[in-house]
Amino acid sequence: MPPTELPLKDLHLPEAIGWFPPAIGWWLVLVLIPVLMMLVYWCYKRITRNTAFKTAKTMLVTIKNSTLANTHKLAELSVLLRRVAISVAPRGQTAGLTGQAWLAFLDSALKDTPFTTGAGRCLADAPYRQSAPSELEIFQLISLCEDWLNAQKKS
Repeated sequence: MPPTELPLKDLHLPEAIGWFPPAIGWWLVLVLIPVLMMLVYWCYKRITRNTAFKTAKTMLVTIKNSTLANTHKLAELSVLLRRVAISVAPRGQTAGLTGQAWLAFLDSALKDTPFTTGAGRCLADAPYRQSAPSELEIFQLISLCEDWLNAQKKS
């Protein structure tokens, strides 16, 4: 039989592969990218939170062992508490607090109310006092600040 008379047909190419449904690897990528992003964000927050506490405890020991006047120690403690509060809680919630509201915020992490009714009261009273705080008041305030830092770390 001559080649022109053979019952051959032209080659038919298969249909192009569609984009849907994607392969299992794409589904895994689709799920893993958001999970990894959340994990990185959580790790970042945890690391920065722990760094804030480590730095605050170091600064607290420095203030405790310094030879500054009691008024300067009180000012340094106030700044330290403010910095830690801003780094731990939302800035809009803590940055504008003053006076009684600030002391109430500090008390919210502790069982009693040592800031509004106890030794922590001198944080709000200091600018209006006639005399500098005593060594006992500063010691009690430093101890109270340590308790507050420990309470923040647990929450």
